[in-house]
Amino acid sequence: MTVTQSLLAFIVAAGVLAITPGVDTAMVLRTSALEGTRQAAFAALGICLGCVVWGGAVALGLGALLVASGVAYTALRWIGAAYLVWLGIGLLRRPRSNLEATKAVPPVAVQHGAMAWMRRGVLTNILNPKVGVFYVTFLPQFVPVDVPVAPYTFLLATIHVVLGAAWFALLIGLTVPLGRLMQRPGFMKTMDRLTGGVFIAFGAKLALARR
Repeated sequence: MTVTQSLLAFIVAAGVLAITPGVDTAMVLRTSALEGTRQAAFAALGICLGCVVWGGAVALGLGALLVASGVAYTALRWIGAAYLVWLGIGLLRRPRSNLEATKAVPPVAVQHGAMAWMRRGVLTNILNPKVGVFYVTFLPQFVPVDVPVAPYTFLLATIHVVLGAAWFALLIGLTVPLGRLMQRPGFMKTMDRLTGGVFIAFGAKLALARR
C-alpha cells in the first residue's frame, strides 16, 4: 500500500466514522440546541483538542512499540482486529433507534466563558480511554511499509480530527434539521450498521495484514 492509497482509504473510513453519531456528536448537538452556537463551537474545539492529545500519545507509544518488537506488533494486530470485529458485530446486532443526546451527555451546571466550554469538550475525550484504544486498533492498518510510524500515525489522527471538526461545524450550523434526522429510527440504524460493517471489514484487513 502506497502513501497515496493509505491516505485515500483512511479519509474514506475516517469520514464515515466521523459522521456516525456518538457521545461527541450528542454533546455538540445538545450544546448547540440548548446553550447556543458559540458554546457548542468551543465544546467542539475542546473535543478535537482531546483527540489530538490522544493521537500524539498513541503515535509516540505505537511508534516505539512497533519498531521495538515484532511480537508486540503481532499481538497488537490480533487484539486490534478482534476489538474492531467485536465492535462491528455489536453495532450490527443492536443498532440504535435514536440518538439520546440528553442521556448521552448529562446536564451540567451553568458555565461561563469560552475556556469553560472548551474544557468540558477536552475532558469528554481525555477521560475516555476508548478514544486511545480506538486509535491504537484502527490507525496501524493504514501505516504503509517503510514510513516513520510515529509521525505518520499522528498525521492520520490529525486527519481524523479535521474531519471531525468539519462535521461539528456542519452540525452546529444545521442543528435543528440534523437533530430531527438523527432522531429517525431508520437513520440511526442505517448508520450503526454501516459503521459496524466498516469495523468488521477493517478488522479482517488488520488480521490478514503483514508488516
